[in-house]
Amino acid sequence: MIGLGNGVRVYLACGVTDMRKGISGLAALAQDVLQQNPTSGALFAFRGRRGDRIKLLTWDGQGFCLYYKVLETGRFPWPSPAEGVARLTSAQMAMLWEGMDWRRPAWSAPPSRVA
Repeated sequence: MIGLGNGVRVYLACGVTDMRKGISGLAALAQDVLQQNPTSGALFAFRGRRGDRIKLLTWDGQGFCLYYKVLETGRFPWPSPAEGVARLTSAQMAMLWEGMDWRRPAWSAPPSRVA
């Protein structure tokens, strides 16, 4: 996975995106639908209809980078289209990229120490 800094803004386009879109089409969605500047350095995530593939778009200062991942099994967890846009932390984005449900992580308490 790409290394995201702690201050990176991550935006998810809720609902379904046409995965045939390339860099120009996704940048237009970031600007028109998400109301964000696509060259701001933020990371924009888009999911396809079947839910097994995502595209990530970001500007690195010199040009756009496009990352594409297809899961062998399962689906990427995604908010409903009614939510419009979701904002994630870098940690949540890392979980999403791995196919984990970033909305309900299974946190466990550290093991107790025996004296």
